[in-house]
Amino acid sequence: MAEPSKVIHIRNVGHEIAEADLMQLLQPFGNVSKIALLQMEDLHNSVSALQYYSSVQPSVRGRNVYMQFSSHQELTTDQSSHGRNSDQESEPNRILLVTIHHMMYPITVEVLHQVFKAYGYVEKIVTFQKSAGFQALIQYQSLQEAVEAFGALHGRNIYDGCCQLDIQYSNLSELQVHYNNDRSRDFTNPSLPTEQRPRASQQGYPDPGGLYAFQQPGASYAQMGRAAMIAAAFGGTLPPGVTGTNERCTLIVSNLNTDKINEDKLFNLFSLYGNIVRIKILRNKPDHALVEMADGFQAELAVHYLKGAVLFAKKLEVNYSKYPNITTAPDAHDYTTSSLNRFNSNVIKNYRHCCAPTKMIHISALPQEISEDAILNHVSEHGSVVNTKLFEVNGKRQALVQFENEEEATEALVSKHATSLEGNTIRISFSQMQSI
Repeated sequence: MAEPSKVIHIRNVGHEIAEADLMQLLQPFGNVSKIALLQMEDLHNSVSALQYYSSVQPSVRGRNVYMQFSSHQELTTDQSSHGRNSDQESEPNRILLVTIHHMMYPITVEVLHQVFKAYGYVEKIVTFQKSAGFQALIQYQSLQEAVEAFGALHGRNIYDGCCQLDIQYSNLSELQVHYNNDRSRDFTNPSLPTEQRPRASQQGYPDPGGLYAFQQPGASYAQMGRAAMIAAAFGGTLPPGVTGTNERCTLIVSNLNTDKINEDKLFNLFSLYGNIVRIKILRNKPDHALVEMADGFQAELAVHYLKGAVLFAKKLEVNYSKYPNITTAPDAHDYTTSSLNRFNSNVIKNYRHCCAPTKMIHISALPQEISEDAILNHVSEHGSVVNTKLFEVNGKRQALVQFENEEEATEALVSKHATSLEGNTIRISFSQMQSI
């Protein structure tokens, strides 16, 4: 066996074998970055693949193929079996080659199907990674449908400001799909098996409950983008009980402790689940408040995680309001321009950390020289602290503080989030860790 290389040489490849077939042999071990020979994304993936196929005979379309490390350590060519040439246009074909540029959010078979099915019956989709970036082959039932999709979607963004579609015609005549999963799909044969891949990081992002409410051609895909981000953040599907289809943004929160609650404390709690537009405590019912979230997904997360939570010895009731929004008024606190809205940045990370109140709070944006005693002095008035841990991530000081129960941790969060500690405005969220 030659010296290990990211580049794998495959022999005995017949004319009936397509590029997508070869991709499927190696994708379980990691991303394929180039294909002429086949180059894996890193050396570890390449070694894993050849170790596996040293004991399992790889076969494609009934033909045994043979793999070995190439004498090349890196492929510099950008050749493709599609025969694409930057200064040459291919003939129209019912199979489209799609390259995704500026891919900020996960793109899966489900997302692509929602986009392309608006222009005809999509028979098959195969996705893969190449030197040009994330790519997909989309096979329509007819040439006319593919041409219409090409004309309508080429150069469009799937999500606002990113995931741009660069579409070309493939010269393949038929896509070969062996598995119906997050990387490939044959919509004409739903009985195909789902391939089980060993890498947990390759899990799919399915469309739970028809989240991708695809709009008419020419409309924005922003809502689909939000759904995809949430699904991706939760590891492929939304939490049980969250549909992702709610469109109501305004919530009614009742059974508040009128002696201790105010709009900013409600903001600190509800902003864990999305950006806050406005909050209004009702004058005629001071134990009731309206909370307007930025969108229906975020409002549903807040209802899901906060219904029944205990705050200042009161069990919260959180429901959807009959009002679509909160009218601008002197007694309605406006947070639309607040820098404290957590979902202005790190959106996927924030969704990933969404959870019901826990006993553990996570404190970030701490001063570099902070001590555990200083942190304790800042939060211990809200309950019995069981344990603390001060640590550093990427050079930034952070802390975990474990309280006796969820109610104490919730009080500390709503009271101390965005407060100043030794000159720094600290940020607090719930941690899903069970213990320190």
